[in-house]
Amino acid sequence: MAAFAAAATAVSAASLKDIKHLVFFMQENRGFDHYYGTMAGVRGFADPNVPVSENNLTTFQQPVNPAVDGSSILTPWYINYAGGDYSNATQCMDAGSNGWVAMHGAWSNGAYNNWTHADTLYSMAYFTRKELPTHFDIMDSFTILDMNHQSIMGPTDPNRCMWMSGSVNSPGSPSNPDSDGGAMLDNTITPGCDITYPVKANCFPFQWKTFPEYLQDAGISWQVYQDLDNFEDNPLAYFEQYLYAANGSALKEKGDSYLGLQAFTKAAAEGTLPAVSWIIGPAELSEHPPNRPVDGAWLQQQIVEAVVDSPLYNETVLVISYDEQGGWFDHVPPVVAPKGTPGEWLIDPYTSSDPDYYTALGPGPRVPRVIVSPYTTGGNVFTELTDHTSDIMFAEAWAAAQGYKGVHSQEITPWRRATMSNLVNAFDFENPNFTKPYISPVPEPPTLPIQPSDFSGNISTLGSNTGPWAQPSLCLSEYPNNQPAIPFGPANTNQNMSLLVEEGFKRVRGQLSEGRYLVFETAHFSLTNVDGIVILLPATAAHEDIRQRWIIHAADDAAVPTSFYIQSALDKTYIAANPLGWLTSDVKHAQAFTFKYTANGATYTLHPTDNDDIWTSILGDLSSFVKFKIFSVAYH
Repeated sequence: MAAFAAAATAVSAASLKDIKHLVFFMQENRGFDHYYGTMAGVRGFADPNVPVSENNLTTFQQPVNPAVDGSSILTPWYINYAGGDYSNATQCMDAGSNGWVAMHGAWSNGAYNNWTHADTLYSMAYFTRKELPTHFDIMDSFTILDMNHQSIMGPTDPNRCMWMSGSVNSPGSPSNPDSDGGAMLDNTITPGCDITYPVKANCFPFQWKTFPEYLQDAGISWQVYQDLDNFEDNPLAYFEQYLYAANGSALKEKGDSYLGLQAFTKAAAEGTLPAVSWIIGPAELSEHPPNRPVDGAWLQQQIVEAVVDSPLYNETVLVISYDEQGGWFDHVPPVVAPKGTPGEWLIDPYTSSDPDYYTALGPGPRVPRVIVSPYTTGGNVFTELTDHTSDIMFAEAWAAAQGYKGVHSQEITPWRRATMSNLVNAFDFENPNFTKPYISPVPEPPTLPIQPSDFSGNISTLGSNTGPWAQPSLCLSEYPNNQPAIPFGPANTNQNMSLLVEEGFKRVRGQLSEGRYLVFETAHFSLTNVDGIVILLPATAAHEDIRQRWIIHAADDAAVPTSFYIQSALDKTYIAANPLGWLTSDVKHAQAFTFKYTANGATYTLHPTDNDDIWTSILGDLSSFVKFKIFSVAYH
């Protein structure tokens, strides 16, 4: 294993134009809160803007009806609270369903208060750094996206189709404007349309244009890297143009061949990566329950090391994501398009026989995503709204920066383009860091002997370390009873969610969104609540002073709000709309602010929407030019 202590050659890039290689790697079936709800500095269990449903319960407080052991509420619970062998057994534990019906049921038309009934009580279980040290190290070393949602409220295949084509061919979408093509809504892959009424769905093979074809048309090199054991996770294989592509053709050789993951690590080491790569992992290392997170951690470490140790590191971006939540709870309801938006709402073919019953296609729950590069290092949190189409839109922005024409997916709906980030704001090209971070090592998963007869294809490139992997079969055989008892009772019902979160902070990048405690710092001074007045006082290194801790609340009703009220975490007062920098307990008298973000330098200027005098009293005559660093903090 390469040592992560040395520094790479510090060749500075000035812009997106200097990035020459994109790598997109997607894992399986894990939710954001399930993995990172306890991480400091992200929108997790300490969320100060946690949504409250009509029954006056937060989305952390999921109703249980009928009550179990006297408990009518279940909150997220630590998966290994029982100790003993469960620390190993829960690695291969299943939870709930990742299907359309379960996810739309949990969504509950936006109330997000039906997780325990639409899914299962085990959906509410979560891991911590103790179980996921390698995962946490990767996220802490680079830039985690804490407002990243799966694209579809549905299972693997539709979400991976969005990832590589920008569409599931939903009625009214750009790829299906006349609604006569079938939508891709579940994992059914059989010839013809699996559903014909009240809407055509799952019509295999698919025929709309995929994003790699735009790259091919533009003359941009690309490659899908996968083993024969690819968990059927390469969505390109479901498209007619790949399925019937001739041997030796670009679509066959680049999109639907089996080079093996060693071919990727070899190309990274030799500096011969194509411009754009997609990585499809094997089933047993995918983290899809019952496949173990620890085995997925090993695969993630191999990919991260291959990129960071490559001579191409200073011009490479790696995005690691997950296709969908896999039946695990998350507390942040997705922002969905207004009802009737073409391509985003459709007749629901699964949960109602009423042909007039429409539902949102997505997005779905949050799933993890991280951006690995020298320009996203340092433990940051990217707060813009994203989904799987963000990877495509980032690749489009990158291609335009390289001077390519026509790399623009026509399949993404206008609403997604207007709502989801293209990731560019996550990068600070003026302040790269080429030091290789420490990533906790993880044991290589055990393997079983490979026989040539086990495979129908060419295994010469697979190597001695590639499947069939022995996990999760060993785990399941050793721990057949791997689900601990649900911890009902007052300790769970009444727990303070904030106390579950690690203490610490992350630097914020991107346009702001709700869900975090924030510190605003400029020139080593931070905005501070002192006896009901906002002033600047010296900042602390750890940003732990509660007087300098603030919460933002959306001041407009946009899907992606652009103005916010600023509330003190100390006494819940707001910066008031007056010229003196006073605070008010009445939000009706609060001042709304917009935040202008500058990616290079990762700084913000704060602008009162209708009262510049207030800022002048706090910051002086240069108020319009003061640049803040913003930190997302978690302290008990």
